[in-house]
Amino acid sequence: MSPRLSEHYLNRQPSAIRKAQILFQSRPDKHEIEVVNLAIGNISLPMHSKMLNRLNRLGESNSPFSNGVVRYSSSEGTEECKKAIINSIAAEIPNKNIYDLDCVITDGGSQAMELMLLGVSGTSSNSPLLVIDPLYTNYVEFANRLSIPISSVIRQRNKAGSYEKLDLNEIQNKIDKENPNGILIIPADNPTGYQMSQDTINEIAKMCVDKNIWLISDEAYRNIYYTNNGPTSIWNISNKVVPGIKGRRISIESVSKVWNACGLRIGALVTDNQVMFDKVRSEYTANLCANVIGQYIFGAIANLSRQEIVGWYKMQREYYSEIITDLVNGLEQELPGLIISKPKASIYIVLDFSRITPDDFNISKFIEYTAKYGISSYNNKKYTLLLSSMNGFFSTKISDNKLARIALVEPKDKMKAVPSLLSSLLNDYLLNSKG
Repeated sequence: MSPRLSEHYLNRQPSAIRKAQILFQSRPDKHEIEVVNLAIGNISLPMHSKMLNRLNRLGESNSPFSNGVVRYSSSEGTEECKKAIINSIAAEIPNKNIYDLDCVITDGGSQAMELMLLGVSGTSSNSPLLVIDPLYTNYVEFANRLSIPISSVIRQRNKAGSYEKLDLNEIQNKIDKENPNGILIIPADNPTGYQMSQDTINEIAKMCVDKNIWLISDEAYRNIYYTNNGPTSIWNISNKVVPGIKGRRISIESVSKVWNACGLRIGALVTDNQVMFDKVRSEYTANLCANVIGQYIFGAIANLSRQEIVGWYKMQREYYSEIITDLVNGLEQELPGLIISKPKASIYIVLDFSRITPDDFNISKFIEYTAKYGISSYNNKKYTLLLSSMNGFFSTKISDNKLARIALVEPKDKMKAVPSLLSSLLNDYLLNSKG
């Protein structure tokens, strides 16, 4: 008999972005199937050439690891890696005060999220974090792990399948009623592809100043946008535009997406509040430090000029913009009636199957089918497709079982196959469901 597990573990299920992959791994024929994994934002593009150069020369004489010794860095991270993070923010945001920000390098953006939750709400707090549903699933996962309460404002989708702009009055009413200690925004949004306007960010910032609460912004996709607005960010706010905002801001940073370095596991918590920085650093001493080799590789960005960084961002946006156009066109042709969101930022699309499936269709069951049993032929190869249910991206339970999020992360040849694969797998699933 196994020793008793905690209630937390007994109730634990995989997150929405990893569940399909875990299910696929249980397949007896997994080695015969080519997977197109759109469930998680696992970028398949190469890193910047300067980062690749450091990766390829880790053992050479000019590398700090040439003698085989890999020591801890300071808990807040190396000065070079911190500079690289700040440079990556400053490149497209004309605010000289960015260079005064404090920064703690973390094991991916996810670790920065957890540190933020501990600093803003804490495990024994009755003050919730206010979020905007839907939101990136890891915030929900970490809040559950830490027993931190969450309050939410729910965005509505329009008839075209995209998410509407926020109702600022609803946010203000929620702040007045729930008394949160902070509000989380995701300006270039995962999972919806929505780009929050700078005016909206400024208005939310005014609420935070008025109520003396934290403004937290997840800016992992800040520089991936498809509008003429440029990047929208809490670091675009000046004390002149929102008096009193200084000292109330926290951003979650990641090198996974814009810099194509998911597996490096390098992120950061950036703040303009000295006490928050000191306490985050103190909390992170228990982790010792972030991945030192990852810090070194990303540190190459510290030596790039502003022009080089802006050029890299532009190249990323052009790549994803082309992927989005081709994918949307292909899906509209293969699956007429499928409701497809039109992202203005980030690298995700929300699919609504309500017009092309029966009333009892359940997206989670379809995802389980494609992961465990689904097979479709494309270019004389066997494929299946992995998706994530939008149910996992809400802090509150929703009853809409027709929505999926897809990440635009597979190589171009696989992305071209997606419309055909999705159409084939959906048809097979619906036929099998009837049987």
